[in-house]
Amino acid sequence: MAQAKKAVKKVAKKPAKKAVKKPAAKVVQAAVKKAAVKKPAVKKAPAKKVAAKKVSAKKITWTKPYIAKPGDPVRIGVLGGSGLYGMAGLTNMQWRKVSTPWGDPSDELLFGKLEGAELVFLPRHGRGHRHSPSEVNYRANIDALKRVGCHDVISVSACGSFKEHLPPGSFVIVDQFIDRTFMRQKSFFSTGMVAHVSAAHPVCHRLGDALEQAAKDAGISAQRGGTYLCMEGPQFSTQAESFLYKSWGCDVIGMTNAPEAKLAREAELCYASVAMVTDFDCWHPDHDHVDVAAVIRVLLDNASKGQSLVAHAVKYLKDRPEHCHQGCDTALENALITAPEKRDPAVLRKLDAVAGRILNR
Repeated sequence: MAQAKKAVKKVAKKPAKKAVKKPAAKVVQAAVKKAAVKKPAVKKAPAKKVAAKKVSAKKITWTKPYIAKPGDPVRIGVLGGSGLYGMAGLTNMQWRKVSTPWGDPSDELLFGKLEGAELVFLPRHGRGHRHSPSEVNYRANIDALKRVGCHDVISVSACGSFKEHLPPGSFVIVDQFIDRTFMRQKSFFSTGMVAHVSAAHPVCHRLGDALEQAAKDAGISAQRGGTYLCMEGPQFSTQAESFLYKSWGCDVIGMTNAPEAKLAREAELCYASVAMVTDFDCWHPDHDHVDVAAVIRVLLDNASKGQSLVAHAVKYLKDRPEHCHQGCDTALENALITAPEKRDPAVLRKLDAVAGRILNR
């Protein structure tokens, strides 16, 4: 027992081995060597600058607004509807592409000369009738006409009739609209630049006078004044709708003119509408018995007469007064509501043609 205790004592008293410290230089060398053995870090490929592209604003360019010089001929805009995709009698014809802040117009614009004036023709549905009424870019169409220097715009379009005394082949020089559309962009103004124009009298009386006289000159039966019911489409009315619109006192029905008239007023353009009757709407007892071939014949005949009407109107419009007596060319004078310091510069840039007169002064 005494021997065991002595042995334990000896073990306890045995000094622990001291850790051999390597010289500092050797420690550094070992660390470097160990690091060299490690696999090299995989370098990530530099990230594509996608974010930068998104952040950087894309430069938007559109056709610069045309400013007429003293002595330049008047430019008259013509919007052609179904069946009217060109203008006969024009000289020096040229189709030109016009870019707008609102997208592309329905087609290129046809420039030409007639009776000492310049006509700019735009097929509302595009050549070959590519655009349905709900899909027509009305803002781009009106902006494009204003952008190239047109201050008078004549709309010529096909329509149905609510009146017995307006049979197929009749023309109506429209003076009022009831707008039943709900899928269209019908204003150039929005958040950042708000405006409210009056649409109480949506067409220009001066243009109406010229068209009325032109119809007489051309031997075309035309009613001065009438209410145009603008439906959304592209389907035609139900019979219940047709009887409702007839009970409202409407004269004709179509799918395009009301948005145009409102946008033309915002753009300070003089606008007039000629509605060319192709058939009676479905309120009429003979509607279901109409021959499609007969409707097409009327449509083509109307298109020919419509071109003749516009051609005869030019002589009454080529000497344009400096100001519209009805005030079409100053419609925005008291319409801008947004305070100057709150106006969005991006929105204002898009209004360079439409509202340049009042925004640039």
